[in-house]
Amino acid sequence: MAINRRNFIKSTGALSMAPLFFNQLQSLMIDADFTMKILRNNIGYFTKRGGTIGFMLSENGTVVVDTQFPESAQTLIDEMRKKSAKPIDLLINTHHHGDHTSGNIAFKDIVNASIAHENSIANQKKNAEARGIQDKQFYPGNSFTTDWATMVGKELISLNYYGAGHTNGDIVVHFENSDVIHMGDLIFNRRFPYIDKNNGANIANWIQILDKCVDKYADSSIFIFGHCAEGYEVTGTKEDLKAFKNYLERLMNYMEVQVKAGKSKEEIIEATTVIPGAEQWTGKGIERSIGAAWQEINE
Repeated sequence: MAINRRNFIKSTGALSMAPLFFNQLQSLMIDADFTMKILRNNIGYFTKRGGTIGFMLSENGTVVVDTQFPESAQTLIDEMRKKSAKPIDLLINTHHHGDHTSGNIAFKDIVNASIAHENSIANQKKNAEARGIQDKQFYPGNSFTTDWATMVGKELISLNYYGAGHTNGDIVVHFENSDVIHMGDLIFNRRFPYIDKNNGANIANWIQILDKCVDKYADSSIFIFGHCAEGYEVTGTKEDLKAFKNYLERLMNYMEVQVKAGKSKEEIIEATTVIPGAEQWTGKGIERSIGAAWQEINE
């Protein structure tokens, strides 16, 4: 269970294996309106509003992955400042969406380096210009095309791009020594995903990305997800990757049958509440999946 203001005091035993640096983490949680949890070694996640933030907070280096919104980002910064006043070594964006990058601006003067995939930066600039909010942006200062890696303190951090998925700029962030992987919005844990066709999303390749990640990472790896449905966690295992891959496969199979049967997108949306074979995905938002799959099949 994630640690929040109601259950942190009862859960401090779970941090007994964490480095000495985190012995005072309880002070970060008291009277907080956010969730902040150490997963392994110095790696953890933070949530308040928006896509899940990953972080590394150690005496040897500090890293932030995604930033939610300015208020959320400032809350995280304030809590991190209780541990260290040093500049943040590295800011990473998993993709360009505002619930993952709007908080970048809070890091503008306190981060040594920032990076995202080249398509992510292009999308962020394009969307900010379209909305007239360029002054509220802090664009990553560095980009890459396929693979990138660096050492921060004692942790090796690698970034991998496997092609279009949720957008055309999503990356996988691997804290290799600790074996914690931030998947960004490549995983919606039991929640209907946003499939951003306007910014290059591709469901067929998304399935291939998840296949590659299942093959690449260990059964013991810990994954951080961009979003989850109520009652589920923003962290998990390879089994959750397999479940979401199954959802996308079932979605495409179902839609191909419906399209071949001559049904319109509107008829399919009206008749469908769950995707057969992926019944854990329930609630609101199925029309987004149907619309994106319809578009991809008819492209």
